[in-house]
Amino acid sequence: VGEEIVMATIYSDVSRTFSEYLLLPNLTTKDCLPDKVDLSTPITKFAKGEEPSIKLNIPIVSAIMQAVSNDTLAIALAKCGGLSFIYASQPIEEQAEMVRKVKKHKSGFVVSDSNVSVNHTLRDVLAIKEKTGHSTIAVTDDGTANGKLLGIVTGRDYRLSRDPLDKKVADFMTPFEDLIVGYVGITLSEANDIIWEHKLNALPIIDQDQRLQYLVFRKDYEEHKQNPLQLMDSKKRLMVGAGINTRDYAERVPALVEAEADILCVDSSDGFSEFQRETIQYIKKNFPEVKVGGGNVVDREGFMYLVESGADFVKVGIGGGSICITREQKGIGRGQASAVIEVAEARNEYYKKTGIYIPICSDGGIVHDYHITL
Repeated sequence: VGEEIVMATIYSDVSRTFSEYLLLPNLTTKDCLPDKVDLSTPITKFAKGEEPSIKLNIPIVSAIMQAVSNDTLAIALAKCGGLSFIYASQPIEEQAEMVRKVKKHKSGFVVSDSNVSVNHTLRDVLAIKEKTGHSTIAVTDDGTANGKLLGIVTGRDYRLSRDPLDKKVADFMTPFEDLIVGYVGITLSEANDIIWEHKLNALPIIDQDQRLQYLVFRKDYEEHKQNPLQLMDSKKRLMVGAGINTRDYAERVPALVEAEADILCVDSSDGFSEFQRETIQYIKKNFPEVKVGGGNVVDREGFMYLVESGADFVKVGIGGGSICITREQKGIGRGQASAVIEVAEARNEYYKKTGIYIPICSDGGIVHDYHITL
């Protein structure tokens, strides 16, 4: 009785956007050259003196939006050194398949997912090519990725204008005795040397029992030379993230983990909620090795709530995106610059107190290139 109830707090500070700020130039020294600039940045939390488990080669990730982040963009952005989070507003299996497509796109040593046996036909070969886009198809004794290698089929082995569709693979494949192969234990550099020496497009890697283990492709080597900042995992595969929600995470997360998504992020316009805490804690309990980001928040209280929930990074920003309608629909948000400044201060205070660095991601409000620098 008599206790004052505060329903809301009005901030007297101005809510500012990035366009209200400019950089003051400092002295440009002679050794300040573009090729000496390091744009790499951590995306997962780490302790002082340690290295983050995941680091981006450029400080850019794509939004968890259907109109933005599919497997096509994920591949393109990872080649540049950034990371995409495949959108979650789709059936679980379709999202997991997008993740698998990214993981299969680039590798030094690729497990073949286009395989036939000698009893298959040209029609089967064309169906596989149509489904996967692969023109190099391994021929094994049982038609599996790890069967005994009997030959290879490429576009040079058949002519659609002359060969009937029911022609057996055994009748037009390049047989094993005519193949140049490598053996398990070969390095990627050695495999590439063989590819270039013999002018191959692909080099099969087999074990001592002639069972197929991997394929190494010329195009992967060439792409790596053209994209030196490619973001790759320990198996030389492109890295990709995936968005999740706070509703079906118990079913979606296991499927994404099985598809080998490298990192997850809870997708929400307002991440300062118990729903998000439960989602993050579920992941940390059941998949402790999986990294997951939380968000979005716009102040220190929201940031600390997600950090204490176990988030590996935190996304900042509500309503600042060019096509975002959160402010119109929910009446919540904050100028992006003001939000980032406050959350960054909270992050720095947390680091001084605990020795744990929490990366933050500014989501939305980037209009000009220099806003990234800000």
